[in-house]
Amino acid sequence: MDAHFLPISRVRQAPSVAVVVDVMRAYTVAAWAFARGAEKIVLAESTADALALTGRHPGWVALKDGPPAPGFDLVNSPGLLRSADLSGRTVVQKTTAGTVGALAVKHAPLVLCAGFVVAEATARVLRAGGYEEVTFVVTGEDGRADEDLACAEYIAHRATGPDTTAATATGPATETAGAPGATTGPATDTTTAPGYTTDRATTDRAAPYLRRAAASRAAVELATGIREGAHADDVALCLELDRFPFAMAATLEDGLMVLRPHTPH
Repeated sequence: MDAHFLPISRVRQAPSVAVVVDVMRAYTVAAWAFARGAEKIVLAESTADALALTGRHPGWVALKDGPPAPGFDLVNSPGLLRSADLSGRTVVQKTTAGTVGALAVKHAPLVLCAGFVVAEATARVLRAGGYEEVTFVVTGEDGRADEDLACAEYIAHRATGPDTTAATATGPATETAGAPGATTGPATDTTTAPGYTTDRATTDRAAPYLRRAAASRAAVELATGIREGAHADDVALCLELDRFPFAMAATLEDGLMVLRPHTPH
């Protein structure tokens, strides 16, 4: 697999396969939303679009970066989201980088959105598809966010390296039509058990990538309270390796970019 790592600003055309990485915190939050029962996540172009969508669909839930704001039900924090009941709900998400990155590649045939919490599941989709070329969109800080780059490099390593059978999935999947080697559908509630059990070798190989992420600017800003709308556990939750057994795939549906859980075999 030929892996390319690009910032959002360098995405000129839709790649054949895109993996959009936002560790802190968009796609960690998205994974938690699915674990808490969300049916789908609509990735909004702007906060105004997010509010317009929830205005037209009163049952939908709006989520954004930063502190709480009128019209928004949730903030982009896994620590604050993990106790929410989102059973059967549609979440509309707008963030500074993660949602922007997915929208930049919305015409790609396959778009996966990822963080460390779904790293192995994402790698398994890539392995199952046998894709020759994959573009990793490193969303934070115009491609310089080390937590996102570390995660992208780790997923690429897991998708192509010799140690590709070390992790074992736990928990059921919902079987429906989907991309090669995957099932799609509502995620089971996995808030009390990790998505994959990993051996010591896998944990050791992941450690340098996780250390880079833990020392990143985003982690420091979250830990020191510089970023608003945060919980004290956010950094730790963003660095939980393979917390969930599903990947997340985004597709255009009626003109909207919609993210759904996507579970590899």
